Order: sequence, then C-alpha cells, then structure tokens
Amino acid sequence: MATIVDVELDPVALVAALGRHARVAAGELARLSTADKQLALAAMAKAIRAAEADILSANRIDMANAADAGLSPAMLDRLKLTPDRIAAMADGVATIATLNDPVGEIVDETVPANGIHLSRVRVPIGVIGIIYESRPNVTADAAALCIGSGNAVILRGGSEAVESNRAIHAALVKGLSDAGLPADAVQLVPITDRAAVGAMLAGEGVIDMVVPRGGKGLVARVQAEARVPVLAHLDGINHVFVHASADPAMAEKIVVNAKMRRTGICGAMETLLIDRDYAHAADLIAALAASGCEVRGDEAARAIEPALVPAKDADWDTEYLEAIASVRVVDGLDGALSHVAAHGSHHTDAIVAKDAAAAERFLREVDSAIVLWNASTQFADGGEFGLGAEIGIATGRLHARGPVALEGLTTYKWIGRGAGQVRP
Repeated sequence: MATIVDVELDPVALVAALGRHARVAAGELARLSTADKQLALAAMAKAIRAAEADILSANRIDMANAADAGLSPAMLDRLKLTPDRIAAMADGVATIATLNDPVGEIVDETVPANGIHLSRVRVPIGVIGIIYESRPNVTADAAALCIGSGNAVILRGGSEAVESNRAIHAALVKGLSDAGLPADAVQLVPITDRAAVGAMLAGEGVIDMVVPRGGKGLVARVQAEARVPVLAHLDGINHVFVHASADPAMAEKIVVNAKMRRTGICGAMETLLIDRDYAHAADLIAALAASGCEVRGDEAARAIEPALVPAKDADWDTEYLEAIASVRVVDGLDGALSHVAAHGSHHTDAIVAKDAAAAERFLREVDSAIVLWNASTQFADGGEFGLGAEIGIATGRLHARGPVALEGLTTYKWIGRGAGQVRP
C-alpha cells in the first residue's frame, strides 16, 4: 500500500486514510518476530546516521523560522539538532533493539475450577497517534518504540519542526523499507493544519491511543477533546526537598543539576523546598543563584537572602522551563509533603536526606509517577531508567505511569486452552 494518501487534504478524510494504512501495517507488525523487529530498528538507526547532513540542513531552516517567529530560548533549545543530538537519536533507536520484547510475554496464568488453562499475554495496542511540539527527536523515539512494541504509528509534529520531522521521517521510512517492513508502519501527517489534531482526537476506531508531547496548551486540548484513550502528563511542576539531615555538598550538587542541567525539559526542578531546620540554606540558595538561575523566594527564604525576587502565589504552580526557580522554606517533612500535595503535578519529586526514615516516608507518601531519594529530578527519562527512548512521562494512574516505553505500548489479552469444557 502506498504511503502517500491519495485524498484531498481535508483533515478528517486524511486522518481516516492514514488510519486505514496504519491498521493494515499494524496487522503485519503484530506477526513479526523479535528478530525481525530488531533488524528493522537497526536499519532505522543506520538510516538516521546516514541522513545526518539532510537532517541538519532541514533543522537549520526550522531554527531560522522559529527565531523569526520569536520562539523562547527554551523552545529553541528543544528544537535544535546537532551532530551529537542526531547521534544520540540514532543510538536511542538502536538501544530499543536490545531491550526485552514485551509482545508475547505471559503476564500471569492460572487454572480455575473449570479446568481451562488461562493466561494473560501482552499484545500490541494497534495504532498509536503521537501529537507533539518542538522536539524533532520525538519523531525517531516514537517511531522506534512503536515498531519495537509491534504498533503502527501516526505522527503529527508541530509546525515549528516541520522540515526536521520530514527529514527524520524519510530516514525512518528508508530503514523500514530496507528491512522489508511496511513503510506505512510509520506515517507523518503531511499537513500542519491544526484541524488535523482535532481529526486525530476524534479518530475513534481509527487510532487506538493518543500520546501528546508538548506544552500545557496542547496537552490540555488533547485531554479535553479526545474521544480515544490518552496517555499524557500536563505539567512538570517538580520539587526537590532538602531535609534538615541532608549532606550540604550533595544538596547543592543535586539542586543545581535538577534546575540547570537542562531547564527546558519536563524533569527540571521548578520549586526548591528547604527544611526550616536545614543549617545551610543560605549556601544552597547562593549556589543556585550562582549557576545563573533567577531565584524567587517566599518571605522566609528572603529573610535568609534578601536579594531574592519575591515569589507570588502563581509561582508555586508554574512550570518555568527556563532558568527560574521558586524557593519555599517549609516546616520539616510534613510541610514539604503538604506543599507537594497542593502544588505538584504528579510528575517527579525528590528528597535529599541522610535520614532514611524521613526519605522512605517521602517516597511512600508523595503521589507522583517518579519519586527519588538523593538524586536529581533530571533522571526522569526513559533512557536513564534503562528503557531506551521513551514516548513520554505518564502521570495518570491507569495503564502506564512514569516513563512509557515498550511495555507501556502494549495491552494484553486472555488466552484459554481447554479440553472440551462446556459451561453448565
């Protein structure tokens, strides 16, 4: 089946046609062996490396257009590709080929009183729709994860990355074709009309699950309008709580890294919580400010460092995605837990502490997809979790939570093996 959909560019008709092509491809993918998928992923990674010059050329066009449009530094950083980032993109695709294939895995099995041997077996979801902004690496990550889990994928990237996405998609399709897999397994919506997003969200029966990756506006729209299941997180309002027992050198290192390593990612710390009994709060705030971060503090934090920008109520609920952090002094562990419960987004939160009992309580009681002890929130990443690339961080409570990789893109079916049983 051809990959170019011969329909008028009406978004609803276009998405329906893409879905038909994807459904056929998904049927073929579901029959592949693990070895077949590994060969395809290796070919896709090789094709990305071979297309580096084309991808960089396309990205330069996107970067110039984005700068002219006034995109923020954080958004420009997400959009920018370099040889190192392209190499990392290809490595991420290749790494997925080395991971355990969840398809066909027996989740559990039992033989009830009726004597039928029952097992729950992992199977692909089918057709996945990915709606994303800015980051062209998502094109490769999403495609590779879907192929590795036996799913077909329809990709709808943001208009700011249109040229980069097309170049990466062309490389992926070449890799698939070289491996003998259907090119329609990875399709890129060929138009930037925002109505295409609405068509995907209304695509019940066309798309089996939608995964949004982008800003708050995009994710909120997806969650409000979708008529198909959604796997998403809305904000990354992440906290680091420095407990009174924290090692000062460790606390400074973790806090600065959590905020400043990459400020534009969803795992970046946005709010620093300092135990009122922590003896080195001034040094901690100074280290954060010295790293180039604008620090906004509550009244207690400003009593420690009067030069801080006064924090407003909105700061505790803001995902900055830039070199800004809010600081609040809290009354011990209870104060930290109360603040996170009131202002957190269930994404990633961390505690720095020597006190194991306090840390274990924080890990137990913070209701987030990822909770860390003595580690930076920047580790909120599928690659760092040993999952290869990730399709996103899920903060809901159903199906999958945290970094979503191969297993999160599967469901299961019941298989029963009987010996002629009939129900009385």
